[in-house]
Amino acid sequence: MDTARLRPDWLTFRRFAAFTTALTASLIALGVYTAATGSGLACSAQWPLCDNGLLPQTIPSFIEWFHRLVAMITGFFILGTVGWAWRGDTSRRTKLAATLAVVLLPLQISIGAVTVTLNGWLPGGYSPPTQSAHLLVALTIFTSLVATTLFAYTGHHRRSALSRTQRALLAALVILPVSALVSRAPGLLTYSPGMQATFVFASLPVYAALVATVYWAGAAGLRRVKLATLPVAGLVFVHLLLGRDLLIYTAPVRLLNLGILAAAFLGLAGVAWAAYRHDGSTTTSQAYPSSD
Repeated sequence: MDTARLRPDWLTFRRFAAFTTALTASLIALGVYTAATGSGLACSAQWPLCDNGLLPQTIPSFIEWFHRLVAMITGFFILGTVGWAWRGDTSRRTKLAATLAVVLLPLQISIGAVTVTLNGWLPGGYSPPTQSAHLLVALTIFTSLVATTLFAYTGHHRRSALSRTQRALLAALVILPVSALVSRAPGLLTYSPGMQATFVFASLPVYAALVATVYWAGAAGLRRVKLATLPVAGLVFVHLLLGRDLLIYTAPVRLLNLGILAAAFLGLAGVAWAAYRHDGSTTTSQAYPSSD
C-alpha cells in the first residue's frame, strides 16, 4: 500500500521533522521542571510503573508520570522521523542525522530510568552530575533533530541562504537576553522549578538558531560567519548545562556563567554585524538536491 496516499498533502517529512524537534524541546523543558521539583523521585522509585500501578497517586507522581508519557510519545515521533527518512527520498545526511537521535535514545532512556529507580544504590544516582548527563544526551538528540530538519528543508526555502542566516542571527540576538534574564546568572529572578523550565525553553531556540546559522552561512559561502558562530553556539550550549547544575553553582561558577553570557552576546553581536553588512554579491549559493 502506498503510504503517501494515506497522509494529507500538508504532512511532509520536513514538517514532521520540525514538529518532532519542537516536541523534543518541550520534553527537555518538562524534564527540567520534573527534576527541579524533585518529582523524579516520586512514583515510589518505580519505572516504568508508578506507585505500584500504571497511574500516579500523588501530584509529584503525576508530574513524573506525565513526563514519562510525553517522553514515550516523543520517542515514537523520533522513531517515526528516522523511519520516514530511510523509507523516503531523503538525502544521506538527513538519514544519518535522524539515525543519531535514535541511536542515543536508549542511552537517554537508561539514564532516566537509573535516576528514578537505582538512585539510592548508585553513587550520585540522583545528583547534579547524573542529571547533567541526562540533559547532555537530550541536547545532543535535540541537535541531531535540528540538523535533520535543516537538511530536510534544503531546497524548500523562498529566501536566500544569506537572508536566512541574517534572520537566524537576529532571532538569536533577540532571544539570548531573555535567556540570560530568566537564568540564575544575574540573580534577578527566583530560580524556581517553573523558571528553570522557562530558562531552558528560552535557551533552546537560541541554540537552534545558531546551529541553523552555521548551516545556512555555509550554504551562503560565508565561511567566516560560519566559523565565528561555532564558538558562540558552544558558549550557549555550556550556558544551558550550567543552568542544570553541571557544577555546584557557587559564586565562582556564577561569575563564569556571567562571563560566558557576556562572551556569547558580544560574539553573537559581532557575527550578526558581519552577516548584515554583507551585501550578498560575493556569496555562493550551493544547490543541495533534495526531495524531502
